[in-house]
Formats: sequence, structure tokens, C-alpha cells
Amino acid sequence: MLISALNEYYYYLARADKVLPEGYSSVNIKYLIALSEEGELKGIIDYREKNTVKQDNGKVKEVISPKKVIMPKRTEKPGIVGNIIEHRPLYIFGLNYSDNQLSTKDSTDKAKKSHEAFVESNLKFIEGLDSPLINAYRNFILKWNCEKETENIILLDNGKEFANSNYAFCLSGHPEKLLHDEPLIKSKWEYSYNGRKLDYEVKEQCAISGSNENIARLHNKIKGVYGGQASGTVLVGFNNSCDESYGNKQGQNSCICQTVMEHYTEALNYLLSTQEHTVVLDDVTVLFFAMSEEDVYENQIQTLLFGKKEGADAESVDSMLKSIWSSGKQALITEDRLNAINQVNDNVVFYMFGLKANSSRLSLKFIYKKRFADILFNIALFQKQTQISEKIQLISLWEIKRELVSPKSKSDSVNPALISKIMEAILMGYDFPLALLDILIRRVKTDDEKEIGRYRRNVRVRLIKAYLNRNVKEELGMALDKNNINQAYLCGRLFAVLEKVQNDASGGNLNRTIKDTYFASACSKPAIIFPTLIKLTQNHLKKLNSPVFYNKLISEIIDGLDDSFPKNLSLYEQGNFIVGYYQQVENLYMKREKKEEEK
Repeated sequence: MLISALNEYYYYLARADKVLPEGYSSVNIKYLIALSEEGELKGIIDYREKNTVKQDNGKVKEVISPKKVIMPKRTEKPGIVGNIIEHRPLYIFGLNYSDNQLSTKDSTDKAKKSHEAFVESNLKFIEGLDSPLINAYRNFILKWNCEKETENIILLDNGKEFANSNYAFCLSGHPEKLLHDEPLIKSKWEYSYNGRKLDYEVKEQCAISGSNENIARLHNKIKGVYGGQASGTVLVGFNNSCDESYGNKQGQNSCICQTVMEHYTEALNYLLSTQEHTVVLDDVTVLFFAMSEEDVYENQIQTLLFGKKEGADAESVDSMLKSIWSSGKQALITEDRLNAINQVNDNVVFYMFGLKANSSRLSLKFIYKKRFADILFNIALFQKQTQISEKIQLISLWEIKRELVSPKSKSDSVNPALISKIMEAILMGYDFPLALLDILIRRVKTDDEKEIGRYRRNVRVRLIKAYLNRNVKEELGMALDKNNINQAYLCGRLFAVLEKVQNDASGGNLNRTIKDTYFASACSKPAIIFPTLIKLTQNHLKKLNSPVFYNKLISEIIDGLDDSFPKNLSLYEQGNFIVGYYQQVENLYMKREKKEEEK
């Protein structure tokens, strides 16, 4: 499904001029090699450009970076193979650079062999072509003697940049006209490239397009996946003979034609090169795209699910969410309504998938396909289920991942299978995995709230609330619900009130409260803990000047309980206890703030 989708997406990118034409690749060029008409090296011209980059602190920094140019497709074959119109210095000059010196010698004669491959392939290619720049290029190839150029002052002046840069060719005095842009070069390259596509060992029905075409033996490499090789990693590859069948070699076993192979790899490399389509979660690279020429769909998903604010207006996002929430059920989300809310086509198909790199290939960890309107609604529903106040606060996947790890842990990694299931629940509207609730409750019980802070505490409570609302169909609202008679919820509320009484009686000068000592036990076995807490509270009430408010509140909560406190609380009930506790805490906290404002 992924390769078929990427192949289709390629045509959207091509119509929007976002991918390279067939037979070409992008090269980062730092310098130009200026040649005389006789082929002599006249100078090295700096071809880099200045760009401004916005830093995390908001400041703008000016950086010098290589310029991207489109050149004849680079070879990805292993070993020594020359490119047509070469850009690599080892091939062009046949020289190694080390300790401010140039030499032709190395243990494997790689410099010599590389230059010989460059000379052979490029002389053959430009044979019969005639223009001042092409003739200068031919003369350079014929005249350049590696052994005699080890003291070349022009190359030595380039220092370490000599070996770490890519180069393009021009005539001295004409840096605006580059060799790879010559019409004769481009015309012959396209003719020879199309001819290469016909020269394949196997011609069969393509598993993606369904047409009889040449089957790709080697698939292009994918660059930019977290943990992948710097030179790129393949998505489809057969390195072991035991994986081959019917006499087919390597990628021919996949029955993917050359055209589809080039399309899907080009589309995937485009996605990985843009921040709008890529996010890294631990060691999994998450990519997403809509079958559209515009990036508006990806920008909305970035904001709603990953918390990225670039290009997103907070007020417009809040307005969009409220509009979706007010529709109530998904059946009320009509095409006209979503089009009015998002200014996008809601029927566009949306894909999200995760890739993980190993030593030789990329592995697909998950893939989801759904109509964008459904994806958008499911994410909006998740965000609604996590709200605990009228002010909209989004929870991103980063925050979910962070709250699943102990703050004392040296590793911040989370089981990829769990993250995948959580993401699936958010995108597809499924139930959350039970492990999510288990881990969150454990974190609430064991972690020191003073260390993690109020915001992170609220994130955990909001996630527990969302889990109960979705999986258990609990009707937990945004704020304290005094009409909720769930026994665990009432126990949580009561614990919050007892803690507040203790805190007020001591003037807020306690190093440890009943929460530090009894919370975990009260959350699991209320019948054992609460009788003791109520006895302690009687002493605290005596120290208050006006205990009427608390006496009344405690009585109201206890009246809602059955004949006795629950003996044991299940995992779901513990979630209710925690939500009840924190909603009651927030309610008491707001009352205190209101009183201070009135004073």
C-alpha cells in the first residue's frame, strides 16, 4: 500500500514542481571550477549563498550554505563509478588532501582509479558535442595530469574545503553559465538515460502499475530517516540469495518496475527533506501526506497532533476545534461544514506511516490511511476528551511520550509498539491500549508532583480522563462534576478535601501532606485508609477558625457514597479516583484565587 500511495503522490508533486524531472538529481554545490577555453584551471569560485535561519531563541542567524543545483542523475552503485558531469573532487582531480598536502597515493589507489573512471565515462559522453564550455571541459580532461598537480596553488588555497565540497564547471569570466545546463549536455543525457531504461534483464508485469515494464534490479536509496546510513538506506532490497526465486536477482524479486521505483523513492525522499511532513518519535521517523498539491493538510496535523506552531494561527485553530466540537456527533460533520471550517477538501485521502532504519533496510512500523475529514475529526475528538477547562490546551504526542517515562529514568525511550497503538487510537478513533492507563496511574502514584510541576500533572490527568471517556464511556466533564456519584470519583474528591483541611490547619507550612503518605494506598484500597484520614481530619478541623465550609463539603461527599468505602479499586476506578481528586483540587484552588481577587 505504501509504495502504491507514494507512486500516486509523485504525480501530485510533479504537477506542483516539487520533485525533480526523471533522470536528474539535486546536488549541493559549494564551488565552481573556472576553466580557460584551453582547459586550464584558472580559479575556484565560491558558489555558496547566504541564508537567514530562525533559531530556537527567536533570533535570526545568517548562515552560508551550498546552493542546490539540478545535475544528471548521480550514480548510487557501490564501488568506483563515475558520474556524467562529475561533481566529486576525488574523481575530477584524482588527488587526496591531507595535512595541507595533495597527493595521488593511497593504499588502494582509489584516487587514481576514480579519476580514470571519470575520464573514461565523460570523454565518451561528450564525444561529438561542440560548444566553448564543452570543449574547455574536454581539454581539461585530456590535459589534467594528477601527478603534476600536487603543488597546484589554486587547490591548496582551498584547504580542507577541497575534499569536502562538490563542484560544477564554468568558463573563466562566465560563472552564470554552467556545464550541466548546456542544452547539448541535457539533450544527450536525456536521450541516453531513456535508453538505459530499456536495457534491463527482466521485463514483467509490475505489481504496482499492472503494466509490463522493465523490473528494477536495484532500488534507489532513501535519505533522512533517523538512524539510517548517511549514504541512504533502501526500502526494498534482497541481499541474501535465499530470498531470491525463479532466477531473479535482488530487486527483481519485488516485481516493481523501474518507473514506479523512481517515482516512489523520489516522493519519499521529498517527504523526508521537508519539516512539514516529517516528525521523529524516539527512533521512528513519522511521515504524513495528503493526496494534494498543497501542504495545508499537513500543517493542520502538525499543529493538532505534534504541537508545532509554525504557520498556525492559535485563534484560527481554537475556532476550528470549537466548530467541530459543537457539531457533536461525527454524523453531523458534513462536507460543507468541514470545507467552511478548514478551507480544504475533506475528501482528500490522508496517509501517516512510520519508518525505522536497521543496518541494511528500512522497516515499516505502521501505516494508516483515512479520509482527511475523518482524521481531523478523530484528532479533534481526542483533544476535546482531554480538556479540563474552558481554555483550549492541546496535548501533543511529544507530551504523551514524556509522561510515559519516569523523570528519574536515564532513558526517555518508549516502546514503539505502544506509541504506535496510541497514535492509531487518536487517528482512527479506536480505544486506547490498556497499558496507557496502567503507566499513567503508576506515574501519578510514584512521581513527586513538586518535581514534575503542575502542567505535567495536568497532562497526565487529562490523558486519564480521555482514556476513561473513550474506553469506559465515563461521562467525565471538563471541570468538577458534583453530580457524579461514581464511588471512586467521590473518594478522590474526598481525599482532596481532607488534604486541603490539613494544609489550611497548618498554614501551608507542611513538608509532607497526607498525599505524600497515603495517596497511593487510598487510590487502591480506600476502605483501609479513609477511616484513619477522617480521624486525623477531625483534629485539623479544630484548628480552623471557620470549619463550617469543610464540614459541609465532607458531609456532601460522604452522603454520596454507599454504606462504606470501597475495599478495592480496579484500574479504571483508580483512574476515576485520580480525576476526581485533581478536579476537586482545581476547584478548591480556583475558590482560593477568587477570594484573593475579591480582597
